Amino acid sequence: MHAVILAGGKGVRLRPYTTALPKPLVPIGDQHAILEIVLRQLSKAGFTSCTIAIGHLGEIIRAYVGDGSQWGMSIDYAMEDNPLGTMGPLLTLRDRLPENFLVMNGDVLTDLDYADVLRRHETSGAPLTIATYARKVRIDFGVLTTDASRVVAFTEKPSIDYRVSMGVYGVSRATLAAYTPGLPLGFDELVLDLLAEERPPQAYEFDGYWLDIGRPDDYDRANAEFTSRKSLLLKGA
Repeated sequence: MHAVILAGGKGVRLRPYTTALPKPLVPIGDQHAILEIVLRQLSKAGFTSCTIAIGHLGEIIRAYVGDGSQWGMSIDYAMEDNPLGTMGPLLTLRDRLPENFLVMNGDVLTDLDYADVLRRHETSGAPLTIATYARKVRIDFGVLTTDASRVVAFTEKPSIDYRVSMGVYGVSRATLAAYTPGLPLGFDELVLDLLAEERPPQAYEFDGYWLDIGRPDDYDRANAEFTSRKSLLLKGA
């Protein structure tokens, strides 16, 4: 099984932590970087090869990870000279990828079964599989429903339930065939194109532990929780 880790972003929202380090290498706990945790999880799940798409401070990632042998994997790299969006880096790799593969952001902390996501994708025949997570968003205001300038309903500080993308996907190489390598391609654009073509992605619903380390508050929470979650995140890895 093959995975692609997207690690080329500048981590602007996580500054100042990412001033000198690429976001996937910020430390979690006393001993581990986020990317190391992800690679150990992938190896334990049976992934034997991985491509890391790098850009901002990418040489630091390359020096830290090397060829992947320390995790029993074969790891290569794809350099992103210009920002290509979430899915754009895959287009330049297309000829190097197997028919089905896993794609994930390099800053995800979760106990998701990555191998099961890919297996479900392969058996579904869907062009894209999106790992999803339930989020509850609380609105801190009284919400009014109006009709012709008249208030017809009122809800005090409601909560809205959503399923959000976890930043982990099962992708088929054929799904990328229509796009031009070297041009940006966002996850949003790909999903909207598939919906317009009536080729809907499949959702992989997950309710375990997931934290997207995108902001300083998320990073602080990850460090606060890691000691109690370490056996869950690195079980047998």
